[in-house]
Order: sequence, then structure tokens, then C-alpha cells
Amino acid sequence: MLRGIMEGSTQSDCFAVNLRFLKEDLENRDIKLCDQHQHQNLILQVGGEEGETELTVRDGDGVCVFKFSVGRETECCRAGTQSLLITLGYISVLLQFRSDSEFCDFYNVLKSCRASKKEQSVFHQRTDDSSALQYFQFYGCLSQQQNMLQDFLRTATYHKAILQNEVDFKNKVVLDVGCGSGILSFFAIQAGARKVYAVEASSVAKYAKILVKSNNLSEKIIVLAGKIEEVSFPENVDIIISEPIGYMLLNERMLESYLHSKKWLKPKGMMFPTFSDIHLAPFTDEPLYMEHYSRSKFWHQTCFYGINLTGLHNASVEEYFRQPVVDTFDMRILVAKSIKYTINFLEAKEEDLHRMEIPFVFQLLQSGLIHGLAFWFDVAFVGSQVTVWLSTSPSEPLTHWYQVRCLLKTPLFARAGETLTGKVLLVANKRQSYDIHIAATVEQSGFKSGNVLDLKNPFFRYA
Repeated sequence: MLRGIMEGSTQSDCFAVNLRFLKEDLENRDIKLCDQHQHQNLILQVGGEEGETELTVRDGDGVCVFKFSVGRETECCRAGTQSLLITLGYISVLLQFRSDSEFCDFYNVLKSCRASKKEQSVFHQRTDDSSALQYFQFYGCLSQQQNMLQDFLRTATYHKAILQNEVDFKNKVVLDVGCGSGILSFFAIQAGARKVYAVEASSVAKYAKILVKSNNLSEKIIVLAGKIEEVSFPENVDIIISEPIGYMLLNERMLESYLHSKKWLKPKGMMFPTFSDIHLAPFTDEPLYMEHYSRSKFWHQTCFYGINLTGLHNASVEEYFRQPVVDTFDMRILVAKSIKYTINFLEAKEEDLHRMEIPFVFQLLQSGLIHGLAFWFDVAFVGSQVTVWLSTSPSEPLTHWYQVRCLLKTPLFARAGETLTGKVLLVANKRQSYDIHIAATVEQSGFKSGNVLDLKNPFFRYA
């Protein structure tokens, strides 16, 4: 795609096209190309307001050859793999693009321009603009892509899951949701995929295109810049691959985008990953609790440059205890066997992730104070040849997701053999994360505690 190559076109998208006009032969009931109105090697400039798109076709000297507007009611359809047919009254125009990739880029630009201002994609309905901006800026950095690629367990597990199930990819059409640098798309091609549509909403999409081109795969990997909720494809896909995982599995709410992408999945199509288990267990960790509480000591000063800060001490304690702790720990601090909550990506709907309630009943294995609940997750890639697991358990090698611990406001004392019951309520918010509501009771004593935490604002405790 060419951008900003013409005077006055810096705010538009430009594409190399051939332009052909069609005429109707009423006598023979046929459609024919009008030979005297064919133009080669032109530049198509896309501009205009939302809801009304202005298309201008110019020759190499910048002279306008044809200009027209396309609205939501304009008749247009795909022709073949890289052409678009537009009918304007009694005139039909065929725009021929150089490649599938350029056609898909153009079509998604056109779709965006034709959209009504009042219409919002599912992504924008659930996400604050400020959160989305920060999110895509973060993942647009090569340093962050490098951080994920260098997570050996993450990258090697995806490679193993795809390459050891090559029968599921051979000659198949694949959709890579949130492709980042495009690493999973390359794995899919290595496994024999016929074509991969790689979708990326951050600016790192431009780097993915560079890697695709430098690896001579431009005809097989089509990188589309945009959100999966807003882009379109010329065909449905056989398998969807993605790494839609955040802290505690759910942070960033990309799992909903992953589930949304199923609208492009063929019946009986596959998803990698296929399902996930969220594990939770109560833990005891007095040093962590005291360390977390002591963070508020600053606000306990009675004479800070002559100012009494103690009026904010309670508020600071509340704020710090709303922070989940991201770090790793020794399994021996767990005081009961973990339970799990399963999400099957093939079956789950986006709205299923808006509010999740996880009831728990733990039989305590030792006496002492319970300081909170620990969380980790596993994801499974269920292929035709082998099922591969990616685990973030504290008993497994460490990943960049670590584990997450949520402290109770007040520790609970319990004896071995007693029962801890309660629930975890996960409520999605527009900051691309979740509010975590925990309520816990020691059944035998009636002691109760709980907390409400903000997964968007964790405390990173790892070194």
C-alpha cells in the first residue's frame, strides 16, 4: 500500500490499481469490458468523511482519471481474489489491485470510512478510548514484542503445539488474531498452511509486514492492520491461532477478541489455544502481608515538612490492598489443594466473560493464617495428533505471566481439617481488565474476610 505519495494526500490511503469500465450488452444479455475505457498503473486515493468515502483515481502525472463517492448504500462486491466491482447508477467500475494483501487493506479502509459515526464496534463499546490508546501504544513497541518472544516457554510451546499438529495446518487457511510480530503466522506456514490472515491493531503491524516481506512470504501471510472486530476477510478460515493471554489469563480482555474471531471460523474449525483452566488456592504468607501493609507507612507521618499526613493513611491502605500481587512463590505456602475454572474457547461466548463467578470449597491441610488466594492458569492446544499444555503453575518453569496473589483485607485463622468456603466474582470493566471480588468464610468458626481488587493496577513484586 502506498501512503502520502501525492500532493495533498497525507491524510488519505493510496493504492496502486488498474481501472476498467464494464458495459451491458442487452442484445446478447452479456457483460463486457469497455476496451476504450481501460487504464493501467493508476493510483487510487481514499478520503472523505465517515459514512461517505471519496475515491479518486489518478494517473502517474497526478491527473484525475475518475472520481466518485461511495456511501453505505452504494452497491459493491468482491470480484475474484483482488478486485472490487462498484456500480454507480448505470456505470459499473472494476478496480483491480496488485495483490490479495492490498485488496484486503483497501477493503478494510473502505469499510471503516463507510461506517456510521453512531455505529461502534464491539471493541469500542467495551473499551475506554484512553485505555485502548495506552494498550496499543504499549504493544506497538518492538521492545515489548521482544520481551514476549524471549519468553522461551511461551514461544517454544506455541511452536511445539503447531508443528506437532501439522496435519491440522497443512493446506489450511489460518487466522492469527493479534499477531504482533507475526511469529505464530510463521509457525503456521512452517506447518504447511496455505494462507494466513494476520490481524494486528497496534502499530507493530508495519513491522510484521516487513518480516513477512523479508522472509519472502507476502503471498502466503496477509498482514491486516486493524482490530478483529472491525476487519473483514474474503473467506472463512479452518483454524484460529492467537496469544490472547494477560495476567491471571483475563487481564487486557483480549480473550473476548479471540472469541469474537469465531465468526470467521468454518464449522468444525479449530482454535489454538482450545481451552484454559484458571487455578486458585488459599495461601499463607505473613511477610508478604506485612510488606504490603507497610507500603502505607509513608502516610502515617505526623510532620512531613510540617504537614500531618495521617488523614490519608487509611485511604492509602485501601489503595494498596486493591492491588493484586504479580510475582512467583513456593508451592509450600498453599494451604489447600487448588480448584479450577475452565473456559472452553470453542464453546464460550464473549458475554460469558463479562461476569464470572467461581465458588470455592477448600479443605485446609494445615493450621495458621490465610492471607489470600493465589491464581495461575494453564492453556491447552488440542490438536489431531497431540494435546500440548502451556502452564503458569508455580511448580513449572517461570513465564512472563508469573502468578497472581490477591490478599484479603484481614487474614483468617483456621485449623487443619476445617473448611474455607466463598466465591470469587470477576467483573469486566472498560479499562480492559477486571474487578476481583473475593468473599471467604471459615465454616467452623464463622470468621469472614474479603476484598475487592483492581486487576488493571497490579503490584509487580518480581525482581
